[in-house]
Amino acid sequence: MNEEEASYLRYREEDRSLGEIASDLLDNATTLIRQEVELAKVEAKESATKAGKGVGMLAGAGVAGLLALIALTLTAWWGMAVLIGSSDDPALGWGGLIVTIIWLVIAGILAAVGKGELNKVRGLKQTQETVKKIPNAATGHEEKNR
Repeated sequence: MNEEEASYLRYREEDRSLGEIASDLLDNATTLIRQEVELAKVEAKESATKAGKGVGMLAGAGVAGLLALIALTLTAWWGMAVLIGSSDDPALGWGGLIVTIIWLVIAGILAAVGKGELNKVRGLKQTQETVKKIPNAATGHEEKNR
């Protein structure tokens, strides 16, 4: 017995009208669509949260990079002042260089962490998986989805 005959026999065993069957099918399809939309909302919210973290870290890296540029500018300024002017206070240039290096390390760490957070965003995986199962469920072949 093929699938069509088995399906027809199941239909014949039920004592329902075609209208009742169509109504049940419509109700099931509506429920399925609602569930898929809800799942998509939950997954989208998760993805947005992860993306927000990554963007925040990258923004922090941008601020740190700007501060590094300012510090580097001050370092170059003070270094040139010591080389050209007097050498009575050479620590000012070195102090600026140390601050610049610290800011560059912070910027590198923030950029790496932010990039890692953005790499964790994977989209709507569960929704994609369950949407693939709809055709089998709609045709009464849910066993193929297992």
